Amino acid sequence: MPTERPETAAGDDDLALLGLLQLVSPALPIGAFAWSQGLESAFELGWVEDETSLGRWLEGVLDDGLARCELSVLARLMSAWAERDGAAVVRWNDWLAANRETAELAAEDARLGAALVRLLASLELLPGETPLPQPAGYVTVFAWLAHARGIAPRQALLGFAWAWLENQLAVACKALPLGHTAAQRLVERLRPSLVAAVDAALSRDDEALGPVLPGLALASAKHETQYSRLFRS
Repeated sequence: MPTERPETAAGDDDLALLGLLQLVSPALPIGAFAWSQGLESAFELGWVEDETSLGRWLEGVLDDGLARCELSVLARLMSAWAERDGAAVVRWNDWLAANRETAELAAEDARLGAALVRLLASLELLPGETPLPQPAGYVTVFAWLAHARGIAPRQALLGFAWAWLENQLAVACKALPLGHTAAQRLVERLRPSLVAAVDAALSRDDEALGPVLPGLALASAKHETQYSRLFRS
């Protein structure tokens, strides 16, 4: 049955860890592999062309995007779910939707969210007393399941950032192309950046939130009319 409480007792971290691994796994059937978040367009435009420039791009998106937007709001949404504050859940869900700067970025968030809702419905894991917003974006649904699985907010943010990095590197391996060894070098380079992004996200006040990614927004907009492409964004 759906629950509004974390499924694990205090001090029992094993099930929470497994729940996090399930949530951030590439095998989760929500279709995240189909979206590049403007990165494919950055390849086409020549803005990202090798391991070095890809690393700079990813660091920029982390610092000026995820740390100021998705990660910060994920923490707020988890708090709202824990407090059964439906109004706050709706407010932050709407805030995220308003900050999607292109049609493709908005479609990605909405469709991944809808796919995750369908999966949770089949697993009988949808929230009960505090309903999901209609429509619910991906971050909002992710926050619900992280809360329901008893995952600590900091670990949930690290998992979300890790899943984002893995997906971006998978895009590069298919479209740049980037070799798998180079991808692992970037993982080693960027692991500290993921931690720093989570630290920054957890320290920001509401007034300091909002992505500062004009380059990504332009790349995403150009991708809408890109002639040849592998990805949906």
